Amino acid sequence: MIQRQLLGTAQVPGGEELKLFAHDRDFMIVLGHNELMSTRMRGSEEALANLTLDRLKGRPAPNLLVGGYGMGFTLRAALARMAQDGRVTVAELVPEIIEWARGPMVGVAEGCLEDPRVTLRMDDVAEVMLLAPEPFDAILLDVDNGPDGLVRADNNRIYSKSGLHNARRALKPGGVLAIWSAAPDRAFTRRLESVGFAVEEVEVRARVGKSGKGKGPRHVIWFARVV
Repeated sequence: MIQRQLLGTAQVPGGEELKLFAHDRDFMIVLGHNELMSTRMRGSEEALANLTLDRLKGRPAPNLLVGGYGMGFTLRAALARMAQDGRVTVAELVPEIIEWARGPMVGVAEGCLEDPRVTLRMDDVAEVMLLAPEPFDAILLDVDNGPDGLVRADNNRIYSKSGLHNARRALKPGGVLAIWSAAPDRAFTRRLESVGFAVEEVEVRARVGKSGKGKGPRHVIWFARVV
């Protein structure tokens, strides 16, 4: 039996410790007993990008903000769909996440961080939204296990009413705030609506089978459009 191999640890600023494991050809990032992400389960992270870009039809060269990097699946899926004059800012708070992407997981990253369309910001995505020099066409958030501060208590401010107002101000008219979650949250849906978003909640699967159909755990993505 192949055992998991611990490749590295990272302390989330103001939060918990992350661990990177390798198991055969797969990688996983773990928080305590929670597997936050894995190369075996990329479907919903790719859907975060693909379904957002579906909702931005008519904007062939969008300006996106992706927070955070994770294992790069959302970023790679976005780049595969975007024209060469599109732009993606990636906000990542944990330096080791990027070190792992350029080290043991370089084969998974496939050079996405070096793409000329990508700007990497080592900062809290909440600050990147506040200080952005121009509005985004879409903001794609996958910084926790859902709209709560599991990984880091300060993430709660992103999902608060004031944080959602900040996100709305950082978007162009008709722009989209897309938020990944491991589970539904009716109260959060109502909170999005209360700050003036038109909200669509979509269920996606964690894996894509050989047939192209979704498999594995069910996750949720909220698409909140500025109206």
